[in-house]
Amino acid sequence: MARDAGHGVSAKPHSHERAQLLYATEGLMRVRTDDGVWILPPRRALMIPPGVVHHWTSIGRVTMRTVYIEAGAATAFGDGCRVIEVSPLLRELILALLAEPIEYPLPGRGGHLAMLILSELAVAETVPMAIPWPRDRRLLAVCSAIVDDPGSTRTIEDWAADVGASARTLIRLFPKETGLHYRQWVQQVHLAEAFGRLAQGQGVGEIAAALGYASPSAFSAMFRRILGKTPQYYLTEWRAPLQPA
Repeated sequence: MARDAGHGVSAKPHSHERAQLLYATEGLMRVRTDDGVWILPPRRALMIPPGVVHHWTSIGRVTMRTVYIEAGAATAFGDGCRVIEVSPLLRELILALLAEPIEYPLPGRGGHLAMLILSELAVAETVPMAIPWPRDRRLLAVCSAIVDDPGSTRTIEDWAADVGASARTLIRLFPKETGLHYRQWVQQVHLAEAFGRLAQGQGVGEIAAALGYASPSAFSAMFRRILGKTPQYYLTEWRAPLQPA
């Protein structure tokens, strides 16, 4: 499926009988399910299993180029959403399949392209970019506010006062509801926001300041500790022209 969307366009919550590889060649998307939130820059895609209710919002102009995968074939990719690295080869295969009829004949070129896409998806690298989403109404309010303003310097005590809970209660709820401690969860939000800003070409110093870090080196240290690569690595990667494999 090919679709272009301007800034701020949203899809209502929905699900599919098939799995969906949600991918945009340009622009950013924020995707939300009951269990998590993901920020998807170019060269990243979200694998959404069949039946999972989700909705997305475009951040800037988005050129969406997504693929639907029959439920039986999708079982190989697990039963949870995950962000994958889109290789140059996978990108070109997706674009090539989009040039075929929706009901492409079998056997034929479309079928060969589809099999190659499944083969590339099977070896695609998973990127740890999920923001686990809570269900408790108090924590939900806090997490929504943090995602909307990831550079906020408010403390857990400040958030607790807003939602009528104690800081101790929120600290206890974070691992229970999300599997992450408060600071770990906030770091996942920062990583997702950083990926989006890096994809837009922002420098490390600008991103560090926007997210409230004392220095670019402090932000880079957090980034590398969690992902094993520096933000400069991704900035260089995304500034380079994308060439077919």
